[in-house]
Amino acid sequence: FSTAICITEQPVSVSVPVGYSFTLRCRAEGRTSLQYQWFCQHQSDCRLIPGATSQDLPIIAEQTQLYTCRVNDLYRNAVFSDWVKVEVHQCVARGLPPRLWRGEPVIVLNPSEQWVQAGQALQLQCAAMGVPAPSYQWFRNGNLLEQQKRKKLWITHAKVSDSGTYLCCASNSHGEHWTNAVDVHIGETLRLQLCHLAFVLATGKIALLVGNNRYQHHPNLVAPVRDVFELSRLLEQLGFQVVSLLD
Repeated sequence: FSTAICITEQPVSVSVPVGYSFTLRCRAEGRTSLQYQWFCQHQSDCRLIPGATSQDLPIIAEQTQLYTCRVNDLYRNAVFSDWVKVEVHQCVARGLPPRLWRGEPVIVLNPSEQWVQAGQALQLQCAAMGVPAPSYQWFRNGNLLEQQKRKKLWITHAKVSDSGTYLCCASNSHGEHWTNAVDVHIGETLRLQLCHLAFVLATGKIALLVGNNRYQHHPNLVAPVRDVFELSRLLEQLGFQVVSLLD
C-alpha cells in the first residue's frame, strides 16, 4: 500500500512589475486527502505564510522572493514543490507592461555600449518581465553564444576577438522579445581611449568650462571654482561631457 505523494503541477517563476497581481499554483495527488502549506524566503529568512493552505497562492508583487509549497497526507508524509522565484521590478518605464499584457516578454533593461581593455572583465546586462519568467540567450554578430543564457553576460578575461555587436533574446511560452543591439569594443588601453574620444566628439555634447581667478589687471572674482563645479554638475545632468580648467 503506497502512501507516496506526487506533485502533478509545479509552480512557475514569474518576473513582474511591482503591484502586479497573480497566482502561484501547485497540484498534487496521493492515496489520502492532501493538505497544502506555502512558504516564502527573502534573502536568508524562510518563513511559513499564515493562512496560505490552499493549492493556489494569490500574490500582489511587492519584493523579489522565493516560494515553495509543502504537501502533506494523513500519514504524515510530506513533499515540497520546486522553489520558484517571483522577481519584482520596482522601477518600470511608463507604459510597461502593455495594458492588455498576457505575460509575453517585455524588455525593461537594455544592455549598454562597452569599452573594455583586453584582459579585463566584460559584463553586459539586460532584464525582461514575463509570466512565466523569461529565459535568456545572448548573441554576438548574429551568432548564438552557447554558454551565455543568463540576464548578465559575463566574460572574465575579454579578448579582442570578443569585440562585436551583442544583443539578447528573452523568451517564454507566450513569445520572444529582443533587446537593443549594442557594440562592444575591446583592445589596448591607448587605442580604446582614442576610439572613445572620437566617439564622444562625433556623437556627444562637450562643454569646456574655464574658471579664472588670477587676473593681472582685474580684481579677483568671488568664487570661480565653486561656479565651475556647479555648472559642471548641471551640464552633466543635461548630457554634456564636461572639461573643466582652472586659472
